[in-house]
Amino acid sequence: MFPLNNTARRPLLCYVTDRRSLSESEPRQALETLLSKVEAAAASGVDWIQIREKDLSGRDYAWLTREALHRAAKHEASNGAPAHILVNDRLDVALSERAGGVHLGESSLPLPEARRFLESRGEREDFVIGVSCHSLEAAKSAAIAGAHYLFFGPVYTTPSKAAFGAPQGLERLAEVCRTVSIPVLAIGGITLANASDCLAAGAYGIAAIRLFQGARDMSSVVQSLRKHAR
Repeated sequence: MFPLNNTARRPLLCYVTDRRSLSESEPRQALETLLSKVEAAAASGVDWIQIREKDLSGRDYAWLTREALHRAAKHEASNGAPAHILVNDRLDVALSERAGGVHLGESSLPLPEARRFLESRGEREDFVIGVSCHSLEAAKSAAIAGAHYLFFGPVYTTPSKAAFGAPQGLERLAEVCRTVSIPVLAIGGITLANASDCLAAGAYGIAAIRLFQGARDMSSVVQSLRKHAR
């Protein structure tokens, strides 16, 4: 599957958006600022950009996805192609805007139903489906059900919010990576300082919000992460 071919064995990098963490108070300005972050990520060589703005209306979600696709198309990622735009939760938006795939969370359409729907439509083969998992059992179930990749975490969290944290998070990440045969991206509290530990645990790549969205120099962040071979 083309978005997961990584012959250079560099870690796959995924920027997950969150406009609510931006400082802009005006909704339209927040969207414009977010799109500038999307374009900066694409220009810096980020492989995937996941549009995760669940509270938007269907119309606004579609508009944001369309704009993100347009801006990403101006730039090439590490594999020589534009960054792949994935849509969180909204399979309808992903399909209507011809995004690269959909990412399903715990409250999203169940993976088997999503796959049956795609098969009934004869959807293109390069459309990927990812799933967020927080346990080994959930990861195994998602892999068996046909997910193309997993987000696993949170690997690093504050004690008050932690379902598990380092070193337990790294141990569970490593266990999942050993058990399932599909790519696993680490998520949750990933920084430049701990990304290499996630990759050493077997992660195929890194997914993050703040690591990318909060960076003053996204190119520098991407270059630092690219130094870590899987």
